Amino acid sequence: MSDALSPTPPPEPAEPLLTGPLLTGPGLAGRPSRRRLLGGAVTLGGAAVLAAATSLGSSASAATRPYISTRAQWQARAPRSTATILSRVPDHIVVHHTATANSTDYSVNHAYALSRSIQNFHMDGNGWADVGQQFTISRGGYLMEGRNRTIYALDTRTHVVGAQCAGHNEHTVGIECEGLYTSTGPPTALWNTLVRLCAYLCDLYGIAPSSGIVGHRNYVATACPGDTFYGMLPRLRQDVAAAMGLVGAAGAAHPLPDLGRGLRGPRRAFDHGPALAAGERG
Repeated sequence: MSDALSPTPPPEPAEPLLTGPLLTGPGLAGRPSRRRLLGGAVTLGGAAVLAAATSLGSSASAATRPYISTRAQWQARAPRSTATILSRVPDHIVVHHTATANSTDYSVNHAYALSRSIQNFHMDGNGWADVGQQFTISRGGYLMEGRNRTIYALDTRTHVVGAQCAGHNEHTVGIECEGLYTSTGPPTALWNTLVRLCAYLCDLYGIAPSSGIVGHRNYVATACPGDTFYGMLPRLRQDVAAAMGLVGAAGAAHPLPDLGRGLRGPRRAFDHGPALAAGERG
C-alpha cells in the first residue's frame, strides 16, 4: 500500500499533531514562540473566513518548534558568504518540491545526504553562495536547516534571505519537500512535519495560515510544487490552523493566481522553477 496522502484524504485523527513538551536539541531555542494575533476576516474566493487567533494565555498553546537538524549534523559545506539577515519578519511561507525521485529510503542518513546533494547543486551547479531554501524536509519526515543562519533567524525572530522564489526572497521562507508531486501526494511523515513546521513559523512570525501559505507557482511561472501537492495546499492551510488551535479557518483556494497551470514538469532533479530575480543573490 502506498504511503502517499490522497488529495481527498479521510478525516483527520482526533488527536492534534502538536502534542507533548517543548522539544529541545541542537539549534533549538528551548522556548515556545510568541503568539501573534492572526485574526480578522480574511477574504478567500469571495467568502469572508473568520481566522480568530488565540493568545498564549488562552486554552490553545503556542506552537512549539519541531526538531531541526542543524547544518553541522548533515555536514554542510561552509558557505562562500554569510547570508543576509533582515530585521523584518517574513510574511509568506513558500512550499516547494525538490523534483527528485520519490525515494523509499526514509532514513536519517538519506535525509542528510539529500541536504548535501541540494547544497552541492546550488553551489556547484548554480554558482550560489550556499543552499537556497531555508528548510528541507525528507520523505521520511526529517526536518533540516538549509541556508546558513536560518536557525539564528528563528532565535532572533528575524528573516534570513534565501534563494528560492524569484522576486520574493526578501519576504518569504522556502521549504523544500523531497520528491516529485506532479501526480502523487507526499508521504504522511513528510506531511506531518510540514504541518508542524508551518504552524511554528506562522506562530513565530504572525503569519495567517489561510493566506500566508502558498506554493512556488503562486509567485512565478513554474509547476512547483507539482499539480497534486499544489492541490493539497488548501488542506495544508486547514491542518496548520488546526494545529495552532485556530477555529473557523477554511481550506479554501488561495487568492493569489496559479501561474503553473498547464506548465510542464521539471526537466531535471532540483529543477523547481525560478529562484532568483535580477539583483537577488544566490
